[in-house]
Parts: sequence; structure tokens; C-alpha cells
Amino acid sequence: MTDILMPALSPTMEEGVLAKWHVKVGDTVSAGDVIAEIETDKATMEVEAVDEGEVLEILVPEGTEGVKVNAVIARLKGEGGAPAPAPKADKPADAPKPAGHESGEAVATPGGVKSAEATLPPKSAPASNDGGQRIFASPLARRLAKDAGLDLRSVKGTGPRGRIVKADVEAAGKGGGAPAKAAASTPAAEPRKVQSLEQMGIPAGSYDLVPLDGMRKAIARRMTESFRDVPHFPLTIDCELDALLAARARINAMLESKGVKISVNDMVIKACALALKAVPEANASYTPEGLAMHHNADIAMAVAIEGGLITPIIRKAELKTLAEIATEAKDLAKRARDRKLKPEEFQGGTFSVSNLGMFGIKSFASIINEPQGAIMSVGAGEQRPVVKNGQLTVATVMSVTLTCDHRVVDGATGAKFLQAFKPLIEDPITMLA
Repeated sequence: MTDILMPALSPTMEEGVLAKWHVKVGDTVSAGDVIAEIETDKATMEVEAVDEGEVLEILVPEGTEGVKVNAVIARLKGEGGAPAPAPKADKPADAPKPAGHESGEAVATPGGVKSAEATLPPKSAPASNDGGQRIFASPLARRLAKDAGLDLRSVKGTGPRGRIVKADVEAAGKGGGAPAKAAASTPAAEPRKVQSLEQMGIPAGSYDLVPLDGMRKAIARRMTESFRDVPHFPLTIDCELDALLAARARINAMLESKGVKISVNDMVIKACALALKAVPEANASYTPEGLAMHHNADIAMAVAIEGGLITPIIRKAELKTLAEIATEAKDLAKRARDRKLKPEEFQGGTFSVSNLGMFGIKSFASIINEPQGAIMSVGAGEQRPVVKNGQLTVATVMSVTLTCDHRVVDGATGAKFLQAFKPLIEDPITMLA
């Protein structure tokens, strides 16, 4: 018998929604058959089987929210298979199995089902505290805890099956986790108290409460962490767009027969990518070990979808033509709204572009999308009075704001990036050279 586990569709996924089953008990599945659909905070993914077998049990009904990663969601009986014996009473059911076990446990993943051993961190010998309780932690987590003088008994594990991982130790260190050999005498930190709306003077019954879905929870968590933990500052400049708009009209006329249409945002993405290559120190991410200097300009573009926001990525944008960027951006945006993106299509990136110009927003400053070092906010192009050669005239002007992570991009670096970006926008022929 094979246990099918809730798959982790991204490195940060902790839980998801089992949106739909494509099989029922008694069905026989073959390799490549789609057996279920899993929703994360960003996308919907199909789960395929890789082996033949009969669906023995479905343990998690479709539509169930908050299904933890690695939870058993179904059981598959292979040809000639038999149910596995129940775990012994003196062994916790969620304890990791010894290396080389023969239980046949598997985890459902996008594109198939594979051995659960391949999805778990490397095994480490469990430590025991004075009470005999086993502590499960990765080797790196153990080393970091030892170096920081933290007692692992004071750290809550968030990895598979409660295993303590690197992020748990780092979080405990920031929160002042219990020092080694003193965990029992150190009280746990109290959670931050949040007042209800009624306590803040808004009477009950005067509003409708819309429950938070996975996407909104993830946005709230990530943006709070970024705004709180990343020292950031904005830089704003104005760019004249008349030459860009004229060039765009000519390019679109040439591409009309191919069904490709270039947008202003496509040209902004291309200009950002070229500016990042011209000022490589702006194309970087902060890590505790050092600054990661990226080889390519992978530009994430903010796309509004129902219930939130997602940032699909144009990889190696500096190497792509405007037509290629336009085609790829259109496809990514459509699949983002349909929640059909693959995790690798919206995770990562080295820089972000957020454009609210179509809503008439003149200027704004975005929150940095970690681990990226900067994000550009693009406002509306509008006719404004400008002075040229001492004469007052009218030009189409767009304001852009660069929000920088000061740990990576300081003021001078940010200014150099904008100095490289501005002429690319105002003289777009340089983007085609």
C-alpha cells in the first residue's frame, strides 16, 4: 500500500487546499493520470500518478483547506499490494522512519508520485533531552543552534513532521530563544495581542467579515515581514515618454501581422533589465553570508488577480527582444489570472516592476519583494508642462519610484540605476541597439 502525501509545491509552502479529486475509491490509475488538484496561495497544480494501482482510501475530501504538507491524503493499493500494518503504540505516528524503510510511502507531487524519502531533509540522529523526548532536527539546524547557544527543546519545528529546520533556529535566535541547558526556566514569549474591531470602537454587526484565503494570508505575512525587516527608501524621477510612444506605435505597426502588440510596460521591463546590466551592483540580493550578485536580470512583473497579487517572472529579460517580452508577459499574465502558473514561474526573480499607470496613479512606492534588492513603481504617463532650453512646453511625463533595500542598494547605486534607466525610456532606440 502506498500513502499519498500532500505535496509541497514550493519551498515555503506549509499548507494548501485540496481543491478537487479526479479519482474515487475503487478507481484504477495508471502512470500519468491526473488524480487531484492542489491550490496554494498562488496557483493551482495538477497531481499525477506515476504507477498503476487501485485507490484504496481518500482520507481528505476535496475542498478541504489548511491541509498540511506531508499529511496523508489518500492510499493507493498497488498490484498485489496489501495495507501496511498500523504503527506500534510506543512509536509516535509522525516520527520519521529509519533510513532504508520498506513501507512504500510516497508523496504526491506535480507531475507524479515519488518516494517520500526524497522529499524530506537528510536524516540525522535524534537527540534526547533529560525526559527522554526525541528531538528531530536537520544537521544544519543542530549546528546553528549549538553555535547560537540555543536549546532545541525551546524551538518549534515547522519542517516536515515537525522537524526543526534552519529557519526555525534563526527565528528562535531573533526572538531570543532559550539558551542551552536553561530552556525549562525560560518562559515562552507571549504572542502579540491584536485588538478586535469592537475594542477599537467599531460596533459588531456594522460590517461583513470576509475570511482570509491562503493568498491573502501569504500577502499579509510577506509584506509585513518585508516592510518591518527590510531597511528601505524611495527614489523618484520623471521620464518623458513622447519618443517611446512614437517608437511603440511604429514597432506595433511592424508586428501587427504577427499578432504581437508591445505595451509601455514591456518597454519598461526591457529598460529595467538593460539598466541592471549596466549597473550590476543594483541587481543583487542580501543574504547573511554576503551579497548575491545575479548573473541575469530576471524581472518579476506584478499582476493583479482575484483575491490578491502575483509576480510572474520574465527570465533573462536583458537577452530578449521586445516582441519576446510582450508575448511571454501576455501568456504569464493570462495563466496567472487563471492560477495556472508553475511555482518556478513566479518564485525568485532579481527585480520587480509594479505598474499602476492604467489606473491613473501618478506615483507610488511599492514594498520590496524579498529577496530582491529593489522594486520599481510605474505611474501614469500624462501631459505636463516642462521647461526645455528656457522655454515652457508640454510633454508626456511618467513618474517612476525605485524602492531600494539599503542593505544592498544604497542611495548612490539607486541613483546610478535610474540614470541608466531614464535615457533608455526617453530614447528607446538605444534599447534596440
